[in-house]
Amino acid sequence: MGTRSGDLDPSIVNLIAAKEGLSPHEVESLLNTQSGLLGVSGLTNDMKVLEEELQQHDDRRVRLAIEVFCYRARKYIGALLACTGGADAVVFTAGIGENAPSIRARICHGLQWAGLTLDPDRNQRAVGCEARISTDESTLHAWVIPTDEELLIARDTVRCVLGEPHPS
Repeated sequence: MGTRSGDLDPSIVNLIAAKEGLSPHEVESLLNTQSGLLGVSGLTNDMKVLEEELQQHDDRRVRLAIEVFCYRARKYIGALLACTGGADAVVFTAGIGENAPSIRARICHGLQWAGLTLDPDRNQRAVGCEARISTDESTLHAWVIPTDEELLIARDTVRCVLGEPHPS
């Protein structure tokens, strides 16, 4: 995540509070606003900036932040595939998913066991547009599908204000 810690052992909360002399509210703030990509890199939660920094300076904390981010995404894909007995596709969406081919490639690297192989050319071309980025031979496909989160939020808000049921 950009600024949040993600999964952690619950005992870490008291450990951080005691070691750093922080209140529970301060620990919560630390874990929600100063962790993730920002906390590991020490620089930013913006993946585009992190990728540029890695290319220009090969900063070890930036490299670690990107590696941890991609590892965790790949881990969750594997876990979800195991829990659901497989899937037809992995979908990349939103900021990083739509606009970061190198991150998508890092995330998918090692998922050949599940039937997913990225097509490097398709992956590079799929920036901000809907496209299949897996090879034709893949049995688990990967797609980039742009989203308009603000529009969906606006539509849901109108439905709530008007008292309309949410479409199923």
